[in-house]
Amino acid sequence: MFLTISTTGDPERPATDLGFLLHKHPEKAQTFSTSHGTAHVFYPEASAERCTAALLLEVDPVALVRRGKGRGGAPDAALAQYVNDRPYAASSLLSVAMSAVFKTALNGVCRALPERAQAPLPLRIEVPALPARGGAELVRKLFGPLCWKSVDAVAVPLDEQFPEWGDSRYVRLVLEGELRLADALRQLYVLLPVLDDAKHYWVAPDEVDKLLRAGEGWLAGHPEQKLITSRYLSRRWGLTRQAMQRLELVRLAESDDLDVESIDNAVDETTDTEEKPVPLAEQRRTAILDALRTAGASRILDLGCGQGQLVQALLKDVGFTEIVGVDVSMRALTIASRRLKLDRMGERQAARVMLQQGSLTYTDKRLKGYDAAVLSEVIEHLDLPRLPALEYAVFGSARPRTVLVTTPNVEYNVRWETLPAGHVRHGDHRFEWTRAEFRDWARAVAQRHGYRVDFVPVGPDDPEVGPPTQMAVFTMTAADEGRNENKNESWHETVNETEKEANVA
Repeated sequence: MFLTISTTGDPERPATDLGFLLHKHPEKAQTFSTSHGTAHVFYPEASAERCTAALLLEVDPVALVRRGKGRGGAPDAALAQYVNDRPYAASSLLSVAMSAVFKTALNGVCRALPERAQAPLPLRIEVPALPARGGAELVRKLFGPLCWKSVDAVAVPLDEQFPEWGDSRYVRLVLEGELRLADALRQLYVLLPVLDDAKHYWVAPDEVDKLLRAGEGWLAGHPEQKLITSRYLSRRWGLTRQAMQRLELVRLAESDDLDVESIDNAVDETTDTEEKPVPLAEQRRTAILDALRTAGASRILDLGCGQGQLVQALLKDVGFTEIVGVDVSMRALTIASRRLKLDRMGERQAARVMLQQGSLTYTDKRLKGYDAAVLSEVIEHLDLPRLPALEYAVFGSARPRTVLVTTPNVEYNVRWETLPAGHVRHGDHRFEWTRAEFRDWARAVAQRHGYRVDFVPVGPDDPEVGPPTQMAVFTMTAADEGRNENKNESWHETVNETEKEANVA
């Protein structure tokens, strides 16, 4: 990782004063150890007219893996832990190195030249490789309101010899303007990991204090304050909310020319007047439960049940007398079993639930005769050529009276500020449909198998791009329901006892 800080001067105020402000002598190359590598500070040029200080961070990939985040921080693939962009692209690693190497300068302290530390300097800061989730436009939105005369963010192509490949997610950043050195360093300290949208260490509550200290004087009034705070704190909602509340106090104090302490006593910390945002997954489960109750369903299939979140929600309603979770992954079923505490569940409750392995692209006699089936965020994980097999297994063979299908609405993806353009929401999604594509598919399925279909938005229904999740409610038509009952009558007589024994087990 590489960063340079340049300034200009004259014989009365030579540019080499930068060495005093950074507490690093221009005639020496200095080396510092960090928790993830080695930081070097040197001066490519140092004269009265122009002085440039360079910070080079050599990242040790082995140390990065061993001392990185706690649980869940490292990638699943062993090779990916060592082969990545961390040693080369500016990130929270560089921010931490800056805070260690330029700590005094970050605090705006210089005993040798105190007046220079408090005065604006003509600065030019260059970061050759800066990861920017949001592109060059987001870089300009973040640095533009911060008194820089020029914010030059140019996307780095994937390969200059093959321009048709397009741009990478990295930009070359050049900032020019007159700012206090401490202010410039604090902005970089916060915004480098914000643009990378990742931190190499666990975000603890003390990160709120670090953010507020580094953001003093500029963050409270920044138009992108919410995005900066959320990303810096790794989207930990509780910490983000705490930081936003404290920033609001700072803004109010500044607008009334008061100290923060003088208005802080007006806040009742025991009263929570801000509503927590309801996670989309919870909104989706609520919509599914409402639809099942409206359909009068009591025997439910959760097809592709995953780790059992929906099964757990269904068990809380005694109106659902039988719940079967099906998934192809035994690991997911094992996690679901632990979540539901099946080994400690009472006999009556255990009789209501069963987890079983099965592939949804094959017909399965065990799935016949149920009131309703739910496919929640399942179809987008299948390759498109396999959808007809799932369609027949569910609508042609199992034939529950009601089928609920939820899937992401790809049009809504533009509202996710952290999702790069053209990317799907999950790495395993094989496709994501627009509202028109989903409705065309659902209507064709309903027509082929004797169902009618209605569509329900899940989550905030944006007037331009629709809801984040779209749900189709398939209901068997009266004529086909009669044929379905006759078709399954004999089957119920032969398997009913076996099914009960399996549920108890």
